[in-house]
Amino acid sequence: MTGTLVLAGTPIGEIADAPPRLATELAAADVIAAEDTRRLRRLTQALDVQPRGRIVSYFEGNEAARTPELADALAGGARVLLVTDAGMPSVSDPGYRLVAAAVERDIKVTAVPGPSAVLTALAVSGLPVDRFCFEGFLPRKAGERRSRLREVEDERRTLVYFEAPHRLDDTLAAMAEIFGAERRAAVCRELTKTYEEVKRGSLGELAPWAAEGVRGEITIVVEGAPESGPQDLGAEELVRRVRVREEAGERRKEAIAAVAAEAGLPKREVFDAVVAAKTAAKDPAKNSAKAPGEK
Repeated sequence: MTGTLVLAGTPIGEIADAPPRLATELAAADVIAAEDTRRLRRLTQALDVQPRGRIVSYFEGNEAARTPELADALAGGARVLLVTDAGMPSVSDPGYRLVAAAVERDIKVTAVPGPSAVLTALAVSGLPVDRFCFEGFLPRKAGERRSRLREVEDERRTLVYFEAPHRLDDTLAAMAEIFGAERRAAVCRELTKTYEEVKRGSLGELAPWAAEGVRGEITIVVEGAPESGPQDLGAEELVRRVRVREEAGERRKEAIAAVAAEAGLPKREVFDAVVAAKTAAKDPAKNSAKAPGEK
C-alpha cells in the first residue's frame, strides 16, 4: 500500500489559530518535511506535541533534490506531513513539486485546512471579494515587475499580492502608475500578529506612505479595473499606456498599435496623442496633449 501526503496549514501569526487536527498529524506522521526545522520545533513545543517521525528540511534550496526521496517514502507506505513557515504549503511556498510527484504516482494527497494570508487579507480589505486572483510575489527587477503588472492592468477581479517590506514602496509606486493612482488598495501587515495593521486608501496615497518604511510580512489587495471600457481613455492616459509599454521593452510602433487596439481607436489618433505630448514636453507654453479629435 502507498502512503499519504498531508499538506498542513500552520498559523500565520497567532498560535491559537492552529487547527486542532494539526497536533494530531504532527504526532502521527512518519516523516515531517518542514520549510524551517527550527520553526517546526517551536510550533510543536507551543502545541505540546512530541513528533515520532523523522524530520527533514524541505525549502526552496533543496525542494527539487529532496522531492524524489519523499516521493519514494510515500510510495513505500509512509505518511508524510508537509508544513511551511506559515499558511498553506504550495501557496507561494514549497509543496507544488511534491504534490505533482505524488499525483503522478497515484498517491493520496490530502490537507489539514488552516490559516491563509490571501483569504484573511481579502476578508479585511474592504474591497470586493466575490471574484479575485492571486498573483503571488512580483519579480524583483523593476522592468519585469512593471511588465507583469501591465499584464493585469485591465483585470476586473480583485488582485492579491505578497511583497517584501523593502520593495513595498517601489511596488506600490509602479501599481499607481500602471493601474492608476486612484485605484483603491489595502496593505495588510503582520496579519493576526501583535502589530497587525491594515492600511487602506488609493494607490496614490499608499505609495508615499510606504516610502517612509514599513516592516513585517506584507499582503497587498488591489481593486480590480473599473467597469468603464478603455474607449473612454483620454490623451493623457493613452500616452501613459504607450510609455509603460515602451519602458517594458516594446518598440513605439508596436506599443501604439497595442494601445489603439485596447482603446478601440485608430492607430493614427494614438500616434497623434503621443506626438502632441512629446511636442508639449519640449515647448509647454505653446503645446499640450489633446484628446483624440480635439482641435
